[in-house]
Amino acid sequence: MITIIPAIDIIDGKCVRLSKGDFDTQIIYNQDPVEAARQFRDNGFKRLHLVDLDGARTRKIVNWKVLERIASKTELVIDFGGGVQSDDDLKIAFNSGAEMITAGSIAVRNPEIVQRWLLVYGAEKIILGADVKNGKIAIHGWQDEAECDLYQFLDTYIEKGITQIICTDVSRDGLLRGPAFELYREIKKRCPSLRLIASGGIGNIDDVYRLNDNGIDAVIIGKALYEGRIRLKDLKEFLC
Repeated sequence: MITIIPAIDIIDGKCVRLSKGDFDTQIIYNQDPVEAARQFRDNGFKRLHLVDLDGARTRKIVNWKVLERIASKTELVIDFGGGVQSDDDLKIAFNSGAEMITAGSIAVRNPEIVQRWLLVYGAEKIILGADVKNGKIAIHGWQDEAECDLYQFLDTYIEKGITQIICTDVSRDGLLRGPAFELYREIKKRCPSLRLIASGGIGNIDDVYRLNDNGIDAVIIGKALYEGRIRLKDLKEFLC
């Protein structure tokens, strides 16, 4: 059964969503991210994907106090991304209550540090962020494209010990037009050992069922929940 992971993205301490990673498209959905996190917890969710968009843009953790508040006021297992670019950032994230971090841009720019994190903290604590834009890995809050092919990137990190990835097709994120089914099927085919977390484009409950039928391990859902395209009660059968 696919795992459902609700998403909270943070700008200026508020719960927002973007479209295709464009900061000019931001919509504020809740002034208090803790309130949003509590609603997810109260509806039976166990996981949370928390992204510091200010951190992604400035390349250092900014909204760690939001992480700390959510972690202290809920029992959600939080994976945290955005701005984790150094050993100090990593320590801030874990000390503030994150159970896992997502290594995105840093995995492209400094693979040695990510390999060290894997050795020190273990693969269960480090998720590889594999965000795809025009077939290449997107970095720095999706504002830039690295000259890095997706599958070469994944193969390299599988050799380093990565066991789980979050993969987003940036062109679909926030548009509610459906996720990149073909991309996810190909990743599962080429990299069957990876735990694949799909993200971006989920627009309705049928998308969730289809991802589940395709054997995708988990899915992150954001805008579709905030805009009522998917109701929390629609996901109950996946929360057992």
